[in-house]
Amino acid sequence: MQKIQHDSQTKQLFRAILIGLLAGIVVSLFRLAIQHLLEFVGHSFQYFHTHPVWLIPWALGSVVLALALGIMAQRNPNIKGSGIPQVEGQLTSQFDEKWWPVLWRKFVGGILAIGSGLYLGREGPSIQLGATVGQGVAETMHANQLDRQVGIASGAAAGLSAAFNAPIASTIFILEEVYHNFSPVIWLATFVSALCSNLVSMVFFGLHPVLDVPYNHMLPTRYYWHLIVLGLLLGLLGRFYQVVILRLGKWTAKLKWLPPFAYPVIPFLLVMPIAWYWPQTLGGGNQLIGLLHQLPISLWLFIGLFVLRFVFSMISYASQLPGGIFLPILTLGAVLGAVYCALMVQLGLLPARYLPNFVIYAMAGYFACISKAPFTAILLITEMVGSLAHLMPLATVAVTAYLVVDSLHGEPVYTAMFNAFIGKHPQRCEHSATVPVTIYKGAALDGRLIKDFDWPANSIVTLIYRGEDKLIPNGKTKLMAGDTILVRANFAPDKRAYRQIMNAAHRADV
Repeated sequence: MQKIQHDSQTKQLFRAILIGLLAGIVVSLFRLAIQHLLEFVGHSFQYFHTHPVWLIPWALGSVVLALALGIMAQRNPNIKGSGIPQVEGQLTSQFDEKWWPVLWRKFVGGILAIGSGLYLGREGPSIQLGATVGQGVAETMHANQLDRQVGIASGAAAGLSAAFNAPIASTIFILEEVYHNFSPVIWLATFVSALCSNLVSMVFFGLHPVLDVPYNHMLPTRYYWHLIVLGLLLGLLGRFYQVVILRLGKWTAKLKWLPPFAYPVIPFLLVMPIAWYWPQTLGGGNQLIGLLHQLPISLWLFIGLFVLRFVFSMISYASQLPGGIFLPILTLGAVLGAVYCALMVQLGLLPARYLPNFVIYAMAGYFACISKAPFTAILLITEMVGSLAHLMPLATVAVTAYLVVDSLHGEPVYTAMFNAFIGKHPQRCEHSATVPVTIYKGAALDGRLIKDFDWPANSIVTLIYRGEDKLIPNGKTKLMAGDTILVRANFAPDKRAYRQIMNAAHRADV
């Protein structure tokens, strides 16, 4: 029995390494193509300043490209947006998709949409690209249902790791925000894949931090009260962001005069004046983040940048093209940090030399409250900036902003997007799947015998992971907090069975 378990773990780790390497190659090429296309757009508009007549064919070409991408996205709804809700649905056995059609369409569509300068991020698409690679490897190797899920999770973490060069944060993000489960069945494979993917990405892009925000001064403790105030501000604006982004679908549906496939025409035309006047702001925003500390400390300049980034990122995302909100959220947070610092400098409450610090802190806080994933936010910014020196300020801002959104009943944005997505694309038939579920302390299943719980019809607990041990359960087996149980069940479109099991494992009031 132990030899069988060891062989199974060995195969799983071999798949994780393979998935990490392949996802690293795919996402690195994706990232590289977007980078070169954005540079081409910037150079083109520099040329147009002296030859403006070329704006006419550029505009016509933009309309044609926008319509082509719009038609592709409407015919293949699984490639719309960031792709994180789709991956979450796969990992919770509430949604499924074929990997190859999504992989190549997301790859091509994402490059053209993000590389054209729209305010969309590459990170969400990178997660979905990695997940399709993981799914493809698992299916090619004829893995079982559970190993297929592990492959998807591993690929998703690898995709984010290659996009950000942040393997630890990528693993935590998949477990904390996408999978909502710190299962030992999942975490090791995802971490191994993320490390291998990060290695490939470093070969392509070197060891330089993705977000290079140089700082020369540590924030003294006498200024720590600013972190609380900043966190409160970020929490309020983060909740506003959630409300707007989640209502975009209803607002765009009111444009009866414009068919959905033509939605991308609007941002593709609007991006032209932005590329003409503010080419540094194009794309997801990592270039702008690196430039903030070089700009004059002007409150109105930073407010203007925030309004521009916020409005056009919403317009870009409403186009329903392949592209995410991950990096745009970080960019908005960075600009808000600059806004706050400029205001405090103007009031004489903070020295100007701490502006880079607040740019870094606000990125973590804004992402933490919108995604409701504070661990990910703290680790992500730490890895991307390349320094552990900001852990305490990052944690203070992130937790404060998180608590504000939580008190305002804000839902994790990717979970809310998934619920909206699955409502529009329900699975049409009942399907059987194995789902790993971790039991929380004090939950309804904690301390209960398997036979004493009213399980959904046609469901069975097939295996229990308890520490390093694997237990074959029966009705008299007592479940404990920290156990990860594998549940085989039929999941119908209404998701009642899935919700019943997850609520019993995570909550006491069932």
